[in-house]
Amino acid sequence: MKTDKITIANLKCGGCETTIKKALLKIEGVSSVKIDHEKDSVNLIYDDNVDREKITNKLHALGYPEATEENGLLLQLKSYASCMLGKINNL
Repeated sequence: MKTDKITIANLKCGGCETTIKKALLKIEGVSSVKIDHEKDSVNLIYDDNVDREKITNKLHALGYPEATEENGLLLQLKSYASCMLGKINNL
């Protein structure tokens, strides 16, 4: 098992958290996802055979790139859409 902390951009609220958790837990081998709003990070536990790039690609596709990546307008808009879906799922 691996433990990893990924610092991301565009993390705003509980809606974002819901979307991120739901999406990452669908990746086979990911067993735990915890979000730290104060540190803009995603803390994960996953199997050794899971490629970290698969996780970061999923975050990027949702609009939450690693903090070291370029964060353009398109990614920011994707994160707002992901956030709204997360809020709707929390209702």
